[in-house]
Amino acid sequence: MEQTYHYNTLPNGLRIVYQRRQGSVAYCGLAVQAGSRDDGARLGLAHFVEHTIFKGTRRRKAWHILNRMERVGGELNAYTTKEETLVYSVFPSGNMARAVELIADLVCNSTFPEHEIDKEREVVVEEIDSYRDSPADAIYDDFEDLIFADTPLGHNILGNEETLQSLTGADCLDYVANLYVPTNMVLFAVDSIPAERFFALSERYFGAMHHPLHRLSCKPIVAAAPFEHLRDIDAHQSHTVVGTTTFGMHDSRKYALLLANNILGGPGMNSTLNVAIRERRGYAYTVESTVTLLSDVGLFTIYFGSDHRHTAKCRRLIDDELRRIADGGITERALNAAKKQYIGQLIVSSESSENRALSLGKEVLNFGTTLNVEAVANRIRAVSVDDIRAVGQMLCSNLSTLTFR
Repeated sequence: MEQTYHYNTLPNGLRIVYQRRQGSVAYCGLAVQAGSRDDGARLGLAHFVEHTIFKGTRRRKAWHILNRMERVGGELNAYTTKEETLVYSVFPSGNMARAVELIADLVCNSTFPEHEIDKEREVVVEEIDSYRDSPADAIYDDFEDLIFADTPLGHNILGNEETLQSLTGADCLDYVANLYVPTNMVLFAVDSIPAERFFALSERYFGAMHHPLHRLSCKPIVAAAPFEHLRDIDAHQSHTVVGTTTFGMHDSRKYALLLANNILGGPGMNSTLNVAIRERRGYAYTVESTVTLLSDVGLFTIYFGSDHRHTAKCRRLIDDELRRIADGGITERALNAAKKQYIGQLIVSSESSENRALSLGKEVLNFGTTLNVEAVANRIRAVSVDDIRAVGQMLCSNLSTLTFR
């Protein structure tokens, strides 16, 4: 089905993207170019703001905020990444005005009351503890801490208990005042109402915002020298992450990287690492690779969890698969099959209404427009065997390893 998107920009600089689509469920939210990279010395601040922005405004108490969308069967949610925060609602169609007004109230009028701040600290501490109790999750954070050491990217998005205790409502207010501003945000929505109606709601509730953006320019990220660390956590199973930094999201080589990642350890059970490590040898229950692309840098990682006696064997098999790609071992026939699989996955994922709605805001935030599935598919089709080999050579260089055991 052809997708039609409508764009607008308010006089204050707030960008808007809207998809008109018939259906019983609607979506509305804000994508903010602010994440843990903007924490400064107050580690965990971006994520803490995401939690506490729901705790009271000049018009509403926390209870009224939580009930505003839930009383009509909707949900209010948010999440934080290294460079973005999304605040959004999913709700039955017919409630768009309610959602736009509420989200505007959160951004424009949040008060961050201290009694609510104190309670939410404990919630986030519990969230941190839950990650630490899961080595398969915690190892990713520790790996990023090491590879991005001494940079704004080199700390856990959640912060730590010590820094959380120092955060105040004033810190949250300052963060929102400086970064939750029109030119740093994109308002997005999917619903069946006419685009003009949504734009009018946007102007009504967001038009009064007039705050300049005071963001310091990002310093270039310099990754740490390759490392190989082993940490004894007295676990029954070894957990290992192997990885390296890459180029960022605006580099044209990313399509070859995404395709190579899918071949190696993507979601398909036929990924080469899953076949080599799990299916043929039974060395690991889970093996997967991931690409994370930020504005100016990226990260490629491979994770596996195995019995202690198989860790070194799995590591050698990973090196073998990476070297095979770097040496041109992916034939034209194999590449075409990989392209067909990746494009099929793209099509399937595009049918997820919530994921697609959230992508609208993130894509306009980062690229200035939405990304058409067919246009992305064409870029994947254009990847050559030489492109894959070049990416493989990049991935083989400067690999770092972290193991928990």
